[in-house]
Amino acid sequence: MMGPAWWAVLVLLAMADAVAGRFVVEKNSVQVTSPESLKGKYECAIGNFGLPQYGGTLQGWVVYPKDNRQACKEFDVSFKGHKSGARPNFVLIDRGECFFTTKAWNAQLAGAAAILVVDSKDEPLITMDNPEDTGTKHLENITIPSVLITKKLGEDLKKSAENGDMVSVLLDWRESLPHPDERVEYEFWTNSNDECGPKCDMQMDFVKSFRGTAQVLEQKGYTQFTPHYITWYCPEAFTVSKQCKSQCINHGRYCAPDPEQDFSKGYDGKDVVVQNLHQVCVFKVANDTGKPWLWWDYVHDFAIRCPMKEKKYTHECASHVIKSLGLDMDKINKCVGDPEADEENPILKAEQDAQIGHGKRGDVTILPTLVVNNRQYRGKLDKGAVLKAICSGFEETTEPAICLSEDVQTNECLENHGGCWVDKANNVTACKDTFRGRVCECPIVKGVKFVGDGYTNCEASGVGRCEINNGGCWKETKNGKTISACSNLKVANVHKVSRAMV
Repeated sequence: MMGPAWWAVLVLLAMADAVAGRFVVEKNSVQVTSPESLKGKYECAIGNFGLPQYGGTLQGWVVYPKDNRQACKEFDVSFKGHKSGARPNFVLIDRGECFFTTKAWNAQLAGAAAILVVDSKDEPLITMDNPEDTGTKHLENITIPSVLITKKLGEDLKKSAENGDMVSVLLDWRESLPHPDERVEYEFWTNSNDECGPKCDMQMDFVKSFRGTAQVLEQKGYTQFTPHYITWYCPEAFTVSKQCKSQCINHGRYCAPDPEQDFSKGYDGKDVVVQNLHQVCVFKVANDTGKPWLWWDYVHDFAIRCPMKEKKYTHECASHVIKSLGLDMDKINKCVGDPEADEENPILKAEQDAQIGHGKRGDVTILPTLVVNNRQYRGKLDKGAVLKAICSGFEETTEPAICLSEDVQTNECLENHGGCWVDKANNVTACKDTFRGRVCECPIVKGVKFVGDGYTNCEASGVGRCEINNGGCWKETKNGKTISACSNLKVANVHKVSRAMV
């Protein structure tokens, strides 16, 4: 009997036979600020683990270790800065011999603030992914950002470091995600399977921690969220095989790998596909009733109430969760359709079409994956890191308050008003905090618009201007009466009022 290895080959065949797609490597930039000979901005690829600083930057010194240059074992030296306020150290690491995540973990243990992995080949940049190996328990604990740089840049940085030069670089993620307007559109490509090891655990932890934030953003109209699910199909020659029948629905059109990688026990891939379909339909029905955020409650509650380990991963258990959330079970059943029918399921067909890349987004091939403003997020599914990514997708000055909280970013207006114009007497400033940093923009105070360059000058204008600091005009009080040169009429009339009073 053919086992899991056969199924893996089958999946690869199905994917290779699918519509020709493309995988897009998501990038940020690395700017070398010293030595002078290497100054410039270079592209690097964001690793699909750790915590990239979307919307922000990180500056540090580059260290190339004398030993353990592939970082496949723990370091016996510390890369942590010993002085308070010292710039952090980034470790330059050679590619090869062990998992990328192992390199990052060992560097993090030694105090590195980030790792720059040097490619071993002259080739276009690739995405460093996390391994499928369930033995890599440190995967969930990597908190430093990781990037892959080209062999050429890496060799140049190595030479400078070995020559004793002070090598300084700025990692920049500010333009890694587009931020065209005041709403962020994002997708979460996920799976109902809860037996895939650390990846599934991380995914469920993310749903639990991010659920409340996601629902608030959606309810207030800041975001438009859509969940998606990946399926594969069986090549036509294998659709009648036992393996395809156990791992697919709709006669081989929609398949998922066996949860336990063992066809002889537990749940089958077709069970996963059916539950994925339920989750898509829950979102569709909830969205049609104006409450798309109920998807988060369903996925959260289903994972708790219907786990595979307790043999509750069933249609019956799913139905109980759906009804408890007040959703129409008949509409969801109609949406799910007949998994045994020899025909396309329109919902899953749409999911397969959505998987194919379009615009600047490549094919979605990694589970789980977030897509923010049509670009794939890379990194750990961590509440804080994902929120930063979403916040970086808003046009500047349109971010919701949660993006400007102390947990997410630093308020640059708190120190010297960000260098912007300030009226200390009335405690008014042109400094406005945004996710990417402050902007100097003349404010609106009590409904009155101030105009000016925002840096050295801002003046009240228009109707109501005399209510703010008397519009900057002359004012005098005599015998209990106050007279003023300020007029709320057009500026051209201001001095006319003054002449009438004197």
